Amino acid sequence: MPETTPSTRPPARPARPSLWRLWPIVLLLLLLYLQFAPWRAPAEFLTYSQLETQLDQGNVDSVLIVPENRGLSGTLKTPIRIDTREVRNFRVVLPFTDAAPLVARLEARGVAVEGGASSSGWAGILIGLVPWVLIGAVWYYFLRQARAGGAQALAFGRARTGLASPETPQITFADVANVEEAKTELKELVEFLRNPGRFQRLGGRLPKGVLLVGAPGTGKTLLARATAGEAGRPFLTISGSDFVELFVGVGAARVRDLFAQGKAHAPCIIFIDELDAVGRTRGMAALTGTHEEREQTLNQLLVEMDGFEPSEGIILLAATNRPDVLDPALLRPGRFDRRIMVELPDVKGREQILRIHARKVPVAPGVDLAALARGTPGLSGADLANLVNEAALLAARRQEDQVEQQDFEDARDKVTLGIERRSLVLTDAERRLTACHEAGHALVNLLTPGQDPVQKVSIVPRGAALGLTFTLPEEDRRSYSRDYLLGRLAVAQAGRAAEELVFGPEKVTTGAAQDFAQATELARRMVMHFGMSPAVGPVAIGEHPVAAPFGPEFPRPKDVSEETARMVDREVRSLLVAAADRARTLLQQHRALLERLAGELLEHETLDRAALTRLMGGAGVPAPADPAAPAPVEIGR
Repeated sequence: MPETTPSTRPPARPARPSLWRLWPIVLLLLLLYLQFAPWRAPAEFLTYSQLETQLDQGNVDSVLIVPENRGLSGTLKTPIRIDTREVRNFRVVLPFTDAAPLVARLEARGVAVEGGASSSGWAGILIGLVPWVLIGAVWYYFLRQARAGGAQALAFGRARTGLASPETPQITFADVANVEEAKTELKELVEFLRNPGRFQRLGGRLPKGVLLVGAPGTGKTLLARATAGEAGRPFLTISGSDFVELFVGVGAARVRDLFAQGKAHAPCIIFIDELDAVGRTRGMAALTGTHEEREQTLNQLLVEMDGFEPSEGIILLAATNRPDVLDPALLRPGRFDRRIMVELPDVKGREQILRIHARKVPVAPGVDLAALARGTPGLSGADLANLVNEAALLAARRQEDQVEQQDFEDARDKVTLGIERRSLVLTDAERRLTACHEAGHALVNLLTPGQDPVQKVSIVPRGAALGLTFTLPEEDRRSYSRDYLLGRLAVAQAGRAAEELVFGPEKVTTGAAQDFAQATELARRMVMHFGMSPAVGPVAIGEHPVAAPFGPEFPRPKDVSEETARMVDREVRSLLVAAADRARTLLQQHRALLERLAGELLEHETLDRAALTRLMGGAGVPAPADPAAPAPVEIGR
């Protein structure tokens, strides 16, 4: 990593005056004002004749005279009633400016007098200056704030970036697992930042923008930070939502300020997270007749990306999990002209990710992280980090000194299946029904060729389900055959079929609702999108979002006739009915095995794969293999 030069250090920000320094002065002036203010108590106005009457009656206790304002305030010894009001504190507007005769008369009556003919002393002057001093202090503070923030009005246009300088602890590509292709692409950016002349010598031009695309939790932000750490250059980060502001024009100003900061720290990396928050397709304003601040911000971003040259050493990285909604102008060559896919990890990548996160916790000897990786298909890097953290918390809860294999297994079940609800007490009838339901799922799965192996069957409530059947794929899958999907439909229908077979059709419950929803969705996709219905044929049917040439995304009008829609409904129903008949036939043929499996579930509550193999006598159970498919299948009540 190269040494830090003064040009790479962030410029020192000018010291801003703190408002707290003004509070002692403001407080002192406020106390003086309250002490000497002539109208500090609520008072009623009296006429000068009424004042003379009270003075002749000896009912005036004290007065304060401000002859410059021809004002007098005072207090009566005994309150008097004027109309319906009781008056003790009063005010009087004097009909003269020379108060000396009145002061003499008051003193002769024994009235305590403040102020008088010469009351224009320091207290009166100070009281008059209080409002002006307060206004001047506030004005001075805001002027200093505006000057410290630059030319932007009250710093609203400043981009709220985070700056990670080379002096801070950095992560490198060694801390990122599973994304070898993405790291290979990003290493080219690192080489450019370290030695830009190597590329410019041959006339090469590095892409101005690199877009990281992937599902949430796959490590897009981590990859960006690792790129900055490998290059040893300043790393400016900002979220796409930080550009969106209530005030018109602020987003565009922040974009200009962001690139100005990048040029000041060049060569550097600018990273915009969640780019879709500001980079969505333009055109909504033309359709709705309104003006969108976001479009101004996007226009400024497009201009800035075209404005700077590669020689300036600015690399713009961005991340999103919605590339389909981005404006086409962002993705053209010269802007974000390189896209890097960050996919979910396979079994090897999951093992590497687990080993990286396991460095932070004391792992017991003998823990098999490879087996744990095989049992977590479909989990992202963030999910695996959460799994390791949950395992450490479970070990601490159990008063253990190290994280054991069982802690990792329990944490995996908690992350993938949900939290066990042991406090939920089921009646005996509900437990028998749930055991029969889950035994039906498991048995049809075991007896259907080509299905994923059953790893666990449980009647312990987890999440919203009263029980579950958990399967894991036996190999990596990128596509699925029609036979496999038909088997999935039969497994989904097996829970209700088992209930009908054991308890009778009149005793069925609502527990199969989620099974029916999953099966119906799968059957509809088979008919409408996968072309797996002979009657419908190889036709894609349904509403698909498309990007308009000059507007946002619109749903495509439903381009099927009523006859085709009725045909789709018939085919979906036919697939589901055939799957239910298939499940019912298998369960009738193995009724004794179904009841035995349900009885074991009632006794032990949870059966793993080894227990299922013993119950089946080795028949119908697929051979063990390393599971590493995109996602596990969970079928629960």
